[in-house]
Amino acid sequence: MRIGIVSPYSFDVPGGVQNHIVDLAEALIGLGHEVSVLAPADEDADLPPYVVAAGRALPLPYNGSVARVSFGPLSTARVRRWLARGRFDVLHVHEPLTPSIALLAVLSARGPVVATFHTAMIRSRALSAAQGMLQLVVEKITARIAVSELARKVQVEHLGGGAVEIPNGVAVAKFAAAEPLPGWPGDGGALGFLGRFTEPRKGFDLLRTAFVTLARERPGLRLLVAGPGDRDELFDGIPAELHGRVEFLGLVSEADKARMLRSVDLYVAPNTGGESFGMILTEAMAAGAAIVASDLDAFRRVLDGGRAGALFPTGDVAALTTLLGELLDDPGRRAALAAAAGTAVEAYDWPSVADRILEVYAAAIEATDGRVFDEEWAGPRSGA
Repeated sequence: MRIGIVSPYSFDVPGGVQNHIVDLAEALIGLGHEVSVLAPADEDADLPPYVVAAGRALPLPYNGSVARVSFGPLSTARVRRWLARGRFDVLHVHEPLTPSIALLAVLSARGPVVATFHTAMIRSRALSAAQGMLQLVVEKITARIAVSELARKVQVEHLGGGAVEIPNGVAVAKFAAAEPLPGWPGDGGALGFLGRFTEPRKGFDLLRTAFVTLARERPGLRLLVAGPGDRDELFDGIPAELHGRVEFLGLVSEADKARMLRSVDLYVAPNTGGESFGMILTEAMAAGAAIVASDLDAFRRVLDGGRAGALFPTGDVAALTTLLGELLDDPGRRAALAAAAGTAVEAYDWPSVADRILEVYAAAIEATDGRVFDEEWAGPRSGA
């Protein structure tokens, strides 16, 4: 099968959607399919061989953040050339309502179009200003995928029609085979956190408070943190005598993220809300870490109701501290949680997830009568 995949966000900057697309593309290629990915990126960027650069991206305030996207007449022309030369059997766009090349691809496509919705957001100022175009986009989508129950619910309630729930995948083998960082986890216990620790909903303040309390009683306990943010803010609230037991990695590559997750006795997800899935949990599960997480609905689903990870009442720092202490003292229970997580994460392994996505492709192709290109655009298959 010839498959065209479109990323709305720039490959010049890493992100969850971009990582999802790369992993999906590689899983599909591994299953014998031909895949081309179109993404905003500079033409001289270092990209995987199956990624076609759609040109430089510009920052756009979107969904409470800043997205780097490509839009406009030049982007439209590049999208159409890529569609014509690709002669795809199916087009798979991600976040098609984002004002970027994903939206342009849907409007330009002929034939089967599959769309994946990663977030629950379906309204923005940009989209409000283009309601007519939004309706055209929705009408041209043949089949929809939502990565979580919350994202699926939004599609049903606000966009009309249904969506197949297929979770984010994880490259289990890559995480399981990663080498721990030198000297980690050590004998005194190691806690881990990955994310934007300055963002209140990530709940890092809860973990920081729990760590300080536990570290005063446990001379060997250490904390490993990765993610964007200022080092001084990380150490704010941690007594100076404990600074040497906290290591901040900053932003990490995908390879180093796997190593980081392999380096802790307990991965802690103290998030306080706003999570529709919990990708970091599946990655920690694949890495073999025992997990402690807030009792959010999305986390409970991923962790098999608490069997594949220990849950604590959301926002309760005392409960978190107690639970961490109990698990640090009970290696047998940690091992049991990690083993259960290893079994549960098999459902999220990319080959399994890719098979389910291929089923959606097949249904979309059956529901339409042509490939995703227009003869009038056709030309050489190479380039963009």
